[in-house]
Amino acid sequence: MATVILDAEVITMDAHTGSTPVPRSIRIEDGVITEIARQVSVSDADTVLNGQGRLVCPGFVNAHTHSWEYLAKGRYDNLPLELWMLYSYPILAQRPLPPELVGLRSRLFAVESVKSGVTTLVDDVLETPGQDFDQLDAVFDAYDEVGVRANISGHVINRPFIETLPYVADWLPEDIVREVRGQAVPTAEEYLAFSTEAFRRYAGRAGGRLRYMVAPSGPQRCTDDLLAGATELAVRHGAECHVHVLETKTQAVTGREFYGTTLVEHMRRIGALSPNTTLAHGVWTTDSDIDTLAEFEVCVSHNPVSNLKLGSGIAPWRRYHDAGVTLGLGSDGCSSSDTPRLHDVIKAAALLHKVTEPDPASWPTVEEVLRAATSGGARTAQLQADVGTLEAGKQADLLIYDLETLAFTPRNRAELQLVYSENGSSLRQVLVAGRVVVDEGRVITVDEDALLAQVRVLLPGIQREQDRVERRNAVFHETFDRMYRECAAQDVGVHRWSGEPVKP
Repeated sequence: MATVILDAEVITMDAHTGSTPVPRSIRIEDGVITEIARQVSVSDADTVLNGQGRLVCPGFVNAHTHSWEYLAKGRYDNLPLELWMLYSYPILAQRPLPPELVGLRSRLFAVESVKSGVTTLVDDVLETPGQDFDQLDAVFDAYDEVGVRANISGHVINRPFIETLPYVADWLPEDIVREVRGQAVPTAEEYLAFSTEAFRRYAGRAGGRLRYMVAPSGPQRCTDDLLAGATELAVRHGAECHVHVLETKTQAVTGREFYGTTLVEHMRRIGALSPNTTLAHGVWTTDSDIDTLAEFEVCVSHNPVSNLKLGSGIAPWRRYHDAGVTLGLGSDGCSSSDTPRLHDVIKAAALLHKVTEPDPASWPTVEEVLRAATSGGARTAQLQADVGTLEAGKQADLLIYDLETLAFTPRNRAELQLVYSENGSSLRQVLVAGRVVVDEGRVITVDEDALLAQVRVLLPGIQREQDRVERRNAVFHETFDRMYRECAAQDVGVHRWSGEPVKP
């Protein structure tokens, strides 16, 4: 039995019509779009959806996020990244999260994501003090149940955290330094073995809808052999290698202090760049870095809301486009942006870069922004053959909006209103692989009310544990603040708090 959407306004994001809505009908069989045209075949056995008064577009790809942070949503403010990480990614006193809570956290995150139009998650999952297969299984099981598409990582840091930042190891008390350095960290061999088993374990999961990816946390947080090995492993498996690079000015200083060059150039030297590599953030890249990324066909996931909240800076949107670097859009985690909703990110991306250049010709176009949210995000995730556009042969991951709402009234240019006026309130159905997972604002694959009731019961204990861990890690705060201010005062050759290059 097939599903047919008749007579809708459709944004295909393909090479022919792009972001311009065109009248189309869509036929879906076995989760795949088999026809998309003005008229398609219909039989009596088909499920027919009336598309009149509806806008259909590809499902959004959240190209960088952390479900790990969901339980810390709305907990922190006015902390730059390096200080915020003290509490969201604690160095000391963290206890392993039981798989049952990992599963609940992941279901809540997936539900909020799909309800806002995200059909694909690039979920950079970190568990502290370390990740095991019981925890990773819980994420895969949760996403399988909700019905979302996802790349799910084994995120790894294999250097003592105080050695991933400049200056702090020399400034902290000796007993704290000894305690941190005494913590076990995985070797490159251990992580690559874990990832090799993960690729085997999750191959074909949910019909290929769920995939494992490697995620070295960052070049300054991982040893060179792990970075190079993860890159090779990703290429071998046709998977994404997801790495945080140059998110903050501190990281720009770190590259110079640790390697005498930029972090991108260091990755090039050690063989850690490939077309399978996606850099999360890429705010403080130099012009030379951007040329290198284009040369190696590396993608960048742009996270404007998180970068704004953490004061990290403004990514060079137009420079990336001019160089031919593919951009996706990410929400980042729910503790750094406080939402997994990509509508917020799409509007922020469309608006933010209008204030970084005086020439309107350089400002983001709606076509560029929607492409980053769909086909660009799919490319960053190594899923471009499956999703990101509405075309025959692609997976039927799509969104159906009601055009008879205030957001689209008066109806002028629906693609502009999708970016600037819509916040997800007009979204009526969400399909992933042809399956309806959201209908009239409700996720129909899981019991959302039961999940909310469950987390309400557990929340007091969760928050007591968060309070305990925060008190323990506050010992680093003064030193990390000093380090942040020292780095902020330095000249790194780019000025990305305004988005403009440093003037000679």
